[in-house]
Amino acid sequence: MSSMHRVLHLVAAAVLWLPAFSTIAADTATVRTPAAWTDLRQQQAISGDIQAGQAKSTVCAACHGPQGLAIAPNFPNLAGQSATYLYVQLNTLKNGQRSDPIMSGQAAALSDADMRNLAAYYASLPAKPAGHTDVTSRGGRLFLDGDPVQGVPPCQGCHGPTGQGPRVYPSNAPQPPWPTFPRLHGQSAIYVTKALGDFSSGARSGTSNALIMHGVAKTLSDADIQELSTYIATQ
Repeated sequence: MSSMHRVLHLVAAAVLWLPAFSTIAADTATVRTPAAWTDLRQQQAISGDIQAGQAKSTVCAACHGPQGLAIAPNFPNLAGQSATYLYVQLNTLKNGQRSDPIMSGQAAALSDADMRNLAAYYASLPAKPAGHTDVTSRGGRLFLDGDPVQGVPPCQGCHGPTGQGPRVYPSNAPQPPWPTFPRLHGQSAIYVTKALGDFSSGARSGTSNALIMHGVAKTLSDADIQELSTYIATQ
């Protein structure tokens, strides 16, 4: 075969091969699936513009109230919540790792700066006043002591003894990512029951913290979830 024939043969082969390659490349480019879960152990505490967050919060107030206290018990209170926790939740809703019929659409339209600013704004608001808890109730014992027989760890280990966030002790030892743990204090029993059910079923599993909660929630009976939710609502 002459040199010219060899060149023509290679060109023809390339022409036949290119469409297949282009199609594969195009197909690959259009497939965007979120990561299975986000490891929050290295998540840094976030900050944002409180005033910009307040200006952006008008739509949020329809469910979460003008001061971050929910207008109905199926919505969470956001006032006083950890800014980093709120930012992470908005991120998982935006990227599809967490799904909610209302919030997924709302988060999709937010920029990274919007999420930071909203998180900072709600974190700056005064939290719901403390209630009156019964630490001797089944819910109180689960929250403060857990249940070793059932393998239930005490909730206060991550969420603090009053549900207002974990206690951070001065130490040279590595610290867990405290800002990513939510305040539970004052959330409604209906909301907490729904959240624990979602963790138990795996519906919420987009972060390393959610995977931990999946394991915890699986150790709780339906009756214990109700007792624990009622206790948290009175904090």
